[in-house]
Amino acid sequence: MRHRVFIAINLPENIKNKLAEYQQKWPELPCRWTRKENLHITLMFLGYLTAEELLQVCHITKEIAPKNQSFSINLKKIIYGPPKKIPARLIWIEGEKSEALGKLQKDLENSFLVLPVKRLKSETRPYTPHLTLGRIKTWEFKRLEPEERPAVNEEINLSFEVNSIEVMESQLKRTGPNYTILESWPLKS
Repeated sequence: MRHRVFIAINLPENIKNKLAEYQQKWPELPCRWTRKENLHITLMFLGYLTAEELLQVCHITKEIAPKNQSFSINLKKIIYGPPKKIPARLIWIEGEKSEALGKLQKDLENSFLVLPVKRLKSETRPYTPHLTLGRIKTWEFKRLEPEERPAVNEEINLSFEVNSIEVMESQLKRTGPNYTILESWPLKS
């Protein structure tokens, strides 16, 4: 059996609650909103792994976490995403780039490049934190006249401390994905 695995930052409950409130702002938008308990920031998506590959991923993540300092993330804007993608596929929240977050993501990326897990490519662009607030139902969205589509461009200011990273599994179901934390490791305080 293969596991659909990613490395993530989970959000504190108070941030999840505030983001869930924003989902109520656009009721006319044809969108499948992300369940509050599933809101997270993906650092790396690793794909479908065997049990052995998953053990390697857990071991590497355990080694990397304490080498990286805790840091703060500021979520700053709700927009259609990905930027410049037409038609839009997502409603997403963009966060500010930070040196500590960029280092953590690059450390993970470089470590996983040596694994035969997936043909990962090194990313040349700086990592920008973002999370999916909802997935647009494309065929319904396209049926809306452009002037009927709600403007989604909301400045927000939500900050939180990141003190751990998690190895997570995604199980895709008809009702939407279910995410499970497999392992969690603290960052350096």
